[in-house]
Order: sequence, then C-alpha cells, then structure tokens
Amino acid sequence: MAETSDNTNKRDYSMFEADLSGQVLNMHLLGRLLTWLKPYKYQLIISSILVLIASTFQVLLPIIISLVAIDHIFRNESDADTPDFGLIELNTWLTDLSGLHPLIIACAMYAVARLVWAVTGHAHRMTLIGAVINGLRDMRMDLFRHLETRPSSFYDRVAVGRVMTRVTNDVEALYEMLRGIGGLVGEFVPFFVALTVMLAVDVQLTLILLMVLPLLAVVTLYFRRITRHLFRQVRQTLSALNQNMQENLAGLQVVQLSDRQDYNLKRYTDINESNRDFELRSARVETLYGAFNDSLAHIAIGVIIYYGAVEIMEMRMTMGEVVLFTQFIGMLFHPVVVLGEQTNILFRAMASGERIFQAIDWDEKIHEPKNPATLPERLRGEVKFQHVDFAYDKTIPVLKDVSFTIAPGEKLAIVGPTGSGKSTLIRLLGRFYDFVDGQIFLDGVDLNHIHSHDLRRRVGVVLQDFHIFSGSIYDNIALGNPQITRERAVEAAKTVNAHDFITSLADGYDSELTERGQNLSQGQRQLLAFARVLAADPEILVLDEATANIDTETELLIQDALRRLTEGRTSILIAHRLQTIQEADRVLVLHHGQVEELGTHEELLAAEGLYHTLHQLQFQDDDAPNP
Repeated sequence: MAETSDNTNKRDYSMFEADLSGQVLNMHLLGRLLTWLKPYKYQLIISSILVLIASTFQVLLPIIISLVAIDHIFRNESDADTPDFGLIELNTWLTDLSGLHPLIIACAMYAVARLVWAVTGHAHRMTLIGAVINGLRDMRMDLFRHLETRPSSFYDRVAVGRVMTRVTNDVEALYEMLRGIGGLVGEFVPFFVALTVMLAVDVQLTLILLMVLPLLAVVTLYFRRITRHLFRQVRQTLSALNQNMQENLAGLQVVQLSDRQDYNLKRYTDINESNRDFELRSARVETLYGAFNDSLAHIAIGVIIYYGAVEIMEMRMTMGEVVLFTQFIGMLFHPVVVLGEQTNILFRAMASGERIFQAIDWDEKIHEPKNPATLPERLRGEVKFQHVDFAYDKTIPVLKDVSFTIAPGEKLAIVGPTGSGKSTLIRLLGRFYDFVDGQIFLDGVDLNHIHSHDLRRRVGVVLQDFHIFSGSIYDNIALGNPQITRERAVEAAKTVNAHDFITSLADGYDSELTERGQNLSQGQRQLLAFARVLAADPEILVLDEATANIDTETELLIQDALRRLTEGRTSILIAHRLQTIQEADRVLVLHHGQVEELGTHEELLAAEGLYHTLHQLQFQDDDAPNP
C-alpha cells in the first residue's frame, strides 16, 4: 500500500467522535487561546483598568452609607482606625464649600459613585466582550480556513456534524469562558478590598465569617460536580432531539409514504421525555443550591447582628461598622458562588478548546510540490494513467495497475459495475486524494508535480450529485471567480441550453436559489452545472452523466448540451446511457478496479466480453429498434 495512504490509515479519526471532558485549567491551552486575543491587548488593558475602577467604587458605595451617613452624620461617632478612603473628609470639605447639609452631600456622593460604578462597569464589560468576540471571530476564520483545506480523505472518515460543532458550539463555549474570567476579576477585586476593610474593623468577626467560606466552597464543588453530569446529559439528549428532528424532516416524504409518523413520534417522545427528566433534575439541584446559598448568607448576617450588638454595647464597634459588615457579606460570598458557576463553564471550555485545537492541529492535507510545474496557457488535453494503484483502506484495494491514455480532444466513456472504481478515477485526476503507486500525466507532466489549484482550473468536473449554493443563479455559475463576468456566464448558459429556463424566472440570473437548489428541477440543476463548468473554460472535462428522473424534453436538452460542452475538449464521461456511450470515441470498461476492456462501442460488442454482458443487461431496452 502507498506510504501516504498508510499514514492516513494510522490517524486516529475516532478522537473527533470522543466526548472530551477537559481539565479544570489547562495553562498551555489558555496560552494558545490568548494568541488570538493578542491583537486586542490594548482593549483588554483598558478593560482591566475599568474593572479596577468599577470595583473600587462598588466598595465605596456601602462605605458612604455606613461610615459617612450612619456613623459620621447621624451618630457622630466615627472610628478613626476604620479605613474610609477619605470619604468622611471629602464630605466635610464639600459641606463647607457648598453650605449644604452633610446628608445631601452624602447622597450626592453616593449618586456620583453609583453612576461611575455603573458606567465603568458597563464600559469594562463591553470592552472585554468586544476583544473576546473579535479574537474568537479570528479563531473561527482560521478554523474555517483550515477545515476548508482538509482533503476528501478527512471528510470520508469524520462526520461533518462533528466538524461543524468545532466552529459553532465549541467556539461559543470559549466565549462564555473568557467572558466569565473577565467577570471573575470584577468579583474578586471587591472581595479583597472588602476583606481588607473588614480585617481593619474587626479581625475576630472577619475570621468567623471566613470560616464559612470553606463550607461554601465544598458544597459548591459538590453541587457543581452533580450539575456538570446532569448538564452533559441535557446536552446529549438535546442533541439527540435535534438529530431526530433533522432526520425526520429531511426524509419527510419517505416518512409519509411509509406511514411511520406514529413510530417516529414515539421515538421522539421517548427522547423528549428523557431530556425533560434531566432538565427537571438539574433544575431541582440548582434550586436547592440557591436555597442553600441564601440560607448561608442570612445565617452570616444573623451572626454579624448578634456579634455586632455585643460589640456596640461594649463600645468596640460602631453602628455603621456593623451595617458595613452586613453589606460586605455579598462581596465575601458571591465570588465563591460565581467561581463555582464558572467551574462548569471552565470544564466545558477546556473540552471545547481541546476539540478546537485538535482540529486546527490536524495536519492531513494533499501533498503539494515544493517547485510546482508551470503549465502552458492552454493545454492540449492528453491524459495518461500509468500503473496506478489506490485504496481508501489499505486492506481493500480499489484500483489495481490501471493504465490507459486519452488523446487530446478525445471522448472516453467509462462504464463498469457499481464499485468498479469509476468515481475513484475522477477523484485522483482532480487530486482529491494523494497516491504514490503509479503516475498520472497531463500533457506529459506528472500530476504530483502540479499544484492542485492550477490543476483544478484545467479540469472541470460535474458530479452526479453536484452542489448548488444558496445565492443567485449568476453566483452559482461564477462561483466567485472575478474572471467570469455576467456576459460570460450568460454566454455559457446559452451554449448549454440553460438560458431559456433562467430568463423565465422572475429575476432571471439574479433569482435566488434555496438550499441545494430545491426550487429548480433536477434537469435545470444539471444544465446549471454544465453552465458553471463551461464558464470556467477548462481544457479537460469529467462528467458523471445524470439523466435519471428527467423528462424526455429536458433529456434532449441535456444531450445537446453535452455535445456542445465536450466539443473540442478532452472529455471523460462516466456513462449511464447507451447514446452517450455510442457518441464517445472509445469505451473503457472497469471491473474490480482493473481495466477489463478498452475500445470503441462496436469493437467491444464484437469481442463479446464484459462490455457485451453489461450492454445486454443494462442497455437492451435502449438498443431496441423503434416500432
């Protein structure tokens, strides 16, 4: 087996199917993630400064209420040892300067502090979110660009849905994590400032309250471990629901024809009930956890009031200091709760990050020559296969010692039983797969010495299941090629008999096509595919003829379009109809990946070999004389 195929078979594609759990904190992964945020480092610096300002003013708000208003203004018993950040002195100076009552000044100070806290907090969040969104946009673009260049061998083994999850859900999980980390900064700055003030007021009461934090942390960790498992089950059942819905709607005609609506409804109901059960269990756990947090906070406030009352009576604390402790409880406990919430997000984000970098690091690609050959402006169109062997799986060879030559301008029809290797020949000629056993030449130049981009501009391929993109008809002909003007697209459409049906549409060439061109008939899509190839003007055509389920009039248009399309070009036709085979210059018969016969239609019939047998089985109705 070829070396390249061996390397492909050694790759572990199963990792794309694995449900990774992730690590709580993977510093290497975070370091790689930050490379996408590096261009936006100044936004992150500004966001950090803003969150420090917002956090500072968040702490000042309860100090204005407790130390300035209650102790200084109402009770006139300020404790000089309690840090008030100069707010009492500021209140006194503004009172003397304005002549207003100190309480009015305190209210104005509170309003200003509240406004600054709200504005800087909002600016911090928007600046942080802007940097994160821009960084992840760049990551998504890099990921899309990387996945778009993976070879067909990759998508043969990896489900497209799994790949799409990398670009959508996994990137979104990273967004939630980075936004959450920025939010944690805004939680822990007030935590440490408040803790410093509390220690300065009363060390013993602060230590009593701090003893609650380990309990809160342990309970939070326990609950988050339970909810992490439940959330995973919720996501899996929701994914199963979406998959079941997509399958049923995509195959709705089959569902209705087979009258299996009740069966499908039962399957959907079972999955839906499973999802409901996990949703309810997670909701019960979240409600219980929220009740525990509220109870713990109220118990802590009760402790403060009891302890503070004793301290006030013994003149060791002021009324304002006790109120300050009750207001700081939220700043002391809330970061632990938020950290617990972020742990689940962190778990998911680490797993998402692993999956994203797993895809980005996937280096499977088509071999490109270091010094590609320069092709002439116009090729003659000679194609030569020489002793080509190939297998998708090294245990199952698909092509075995295939050799043949197509002369410039010749039409070669390829026939053979299903699985004989016809489509594989097309894929190798288009360099969708690497091969090293044997050679393919284009005008005497080895395909492995031609860059794939240069090659695919010279080889036009129309597959039986060709793809129609969402967009206008002109967009689907030009495919973003700036050299294909509207005039050139119209001329190509006229040549292949597509112009009439296009102009019959309401918006002509600007008519919008739905997903996969479902608002066109099969024959119209076929003609559109011909126009697309002709507009690109390749020297070599590869056509998988598809005229099944097409009315006679459209079939005649397609046959005429085929003649015009192949005129003057080297053409390889995977033939399904007798007329196409008879109009070809020669016929190549493949069987079990080998060239069984090669010659004209008449020569092969006279030889009475495999082609004669296939002709008798497949084409006898077409070959019957007209009555």
